[in-house]
Amino acid sequence: MKKLLLVFLSISLGLFLSVQTAGHKPALSKEQKRIPKNVILLIGDGMGIGQMEIARLFEHGTKGRLFIETLPHTAIVHTSSNNNRVTDSAAGGTALALGRKTDNGMIGMTPEGKNEDSILDSFKKAGKKTAIITTNSVTDATPASFTASVNNRWADQEEIAKQQLSNKVDIIMGGGKKYFTRNDKRGIDLIDAYKKAGYDFLTTADQLEKTDAKKILGLFGDAHLNFQLDRNHLKTTEPSLQKMTEKALNVLADEEKGFFAMIEGGRIDHASHSSDITGIWKETIAFDDVVKYCVEWANKRKDTLVVVAADHETMGVSATEAMDINGLKDISASPHYMAQQLSKKKTGNGYTTNSIRKVFKDYAAIDLSKEELKQFQTNTMRNKGQVYLEQQIDWKIGNIIANHYHAGIIQPQIQQLSDTGGHTSNMIVVFAVGTGAEEFHGVLDNTDIPKKIAAIMGYDFPK
Repeated sequence: MKKLLLVFLSISLGLFLSVQTAGHKPALSKEQKRIPKNVILLIGDGMGIGQMEIARLFEHGTKGRLFIETLPHTAIVHTSSNNNRVTDSAAGGTALALGRKTDNGMIGMTPEGKNEDSILDSFKKAGKKTAIITTNSVTDATPASFTASVNNRWADQEEIAKQQLSNKVDIIMGGGKKYFTRNDKRGIDLIDAYKKAGYDFLTTADQLEKTDAKKILGLFGDAHLNFQLDRNHLKTTEPSLQKMTEKALNVLADEEKGFFAMIEGGRIDHASHSSDITGIWKETIAFDDVVKYCVEWANKRKDTLVVVAADHETMGVSATEAMDINGLKDISASPHYMAQQLSKKKTGNGYTTNSIRKVFKDYAAIDLSKEELKQFQTNTMRNKGQVYLEQQIDWKIGNIIANHYHAGIIQPQIQQLSDTGGHTSNMIVVFAVGTGAEEFHGVLDNTDIPKKIAAIMGYDFPK
């Protein structure tokens, strides 16, 4: 009888445990977890929630969604630097690349000046191919943070270009040609050095389409690439961010060990600095389209992690209730392009009244009031202590337009007090999909993003 009772209890316990665990898979060990073959990190420079909301409303309306918003895993992220609660792009990019805080202005190193490997370096050491793609100069803060180490982002652009060669980044595409065409102190021309190292050097969209090279240096502009709003005016031969991305993924797709690609929508930040609400819309949508392309590419393979982030928010952009969306959608050029159409006075400083009126009328459909005209004319003197000195006229044009159409943006007197030109400490959002994407949730620090990518890959990072 006791034996029968024991058998009955044993069977009952087994049935109970099987019911309790039904539908609940045991936790996988680190060795059993799937590791992605490829990682694509997309960064919207300066892209906060305000920028995304502007793009959503302008493109899809109140009931629509950006593609980014469909990604299944999200977190919100703090972005302060080591020495400032508001990060610049150098420290923000370094946090995303190194998993460490640094001081504003520093690229790829600690505040003490110690060079550190980036997450891109970890992939390179694992035998994977690497790529950086941007609509900014390839030596600008974000791409530089993954590929170089310099103490001053502004003074060391040529040094960054040299380090990108020595670090053997396989695909480099964006702007910044002027930093590669100056001979260094030893008389070495960097373009020739890249060619000798096996890179196909490209300068136009047609050349990009035709190349079948495995190593690419694509420099499609002397500095940053053109704003979306200005491409028709300029009849540019530049490729779009999506065309650069398509080529890079086609080249990298068959790599046996996989790859890491950093893809940046860089001009969201510049449009934001200029209070260019229309430009924010166009640049963010172009970036969103690239996210969509990457995710759909990854979904066909089932071996790729896609992470979408930002380095910081710029200019406290908000979609105000009074904002005239239809009026802003009709603007046909960026403030940068408009500034180039102004005529300087023959004597004295500033621009002619007729050219100012014409530019605002032709491109922004604004008949400037006497007050607005006076505001512009009295603010055309450049403040030599201000960052981004060459862009201050752009900023003044954009601010008048933003105010005219009742958009939410930091005002000039506040922007002028900013060492970063108008960045804020507003939190940004990270989105993820694919193998390991479930690790991105909750409230994070920007340094957590590369650490999580490394943990998913099983890399010892940071050291």
